[in-house]
Amino acid sequence: MDVIKQEAKTVEEAIRLALKKLGIDRDDADINIIEEGSKGLLGLIGTKNAVVEVKHKYNPVKIGKEFLENVFNNMPVDASISLVEDETNSEQVLYNINSKDLGIIIGHRGETLDAIQYLTSLVVNKKTEVYYRVLIDAEGYRDRRKKTLERLAKRLADKAISTGRKVMLEPMPPHERRIIHMTLRKDSRVNTYSEGKEPFRKVMIERIQE
Repeated sequence: MDVIKQEAKTVEEAIRLALKKLGIDRDDADINIIEEGSKGLLGLIGTKNAVVEVKHKYNPVKIGKEFLENVFNNMPVDASISLVEDETNSEQVLYNINSKDLGIIIGHRGETLDAIQYLTSLVVNKKTEVYYRVLIDAEGYRDRRKKTLERLAKRLADKAISTGRKVMLEPMPPHERRIIHMTLRKDSRVNTYSEGKEPFRKVMIERIQE
């Protein structure tokens, strides 16, 4: 139940009862006062109760954090989630995971972390009019992985140039393929493109013929 119309002797009492039924705090509610209520003549004749409509305010960022907490509560890990604010982009949400069990959370080359990120994005954007870009990091893993991919891109570009043959990378998710493309974008010696279908889409690096 996301909306309740509540009647009581006073507005405050009606709000209190509605919040209790919804199981939320006042900060998480949109409140619409339909009827202020009145005591009537001598407090006896024509008395009207107050009527309010209280709606559960959808907070996508909070919903995402609660979803992550529920995920980790059902996994054999001990993890805490913090929200990293980005004042320059209000439509981007970054959650950082702290845990002694990072190996389980990250998975092989970030596969588990990517899956959790994808599911969280679905939950966050389920009822939003504006699309939120959801990012999930685990104690700086994303930055370390980015640097690893940048080094890999440069090394394989040198290989493509020295051998004159195309170099095919292993299948990667879209955001990792983008790192490869961006790293080599200004290298006039090679060209990069992706081929194949998800989730097996790969980056190809080829030498530009002079």
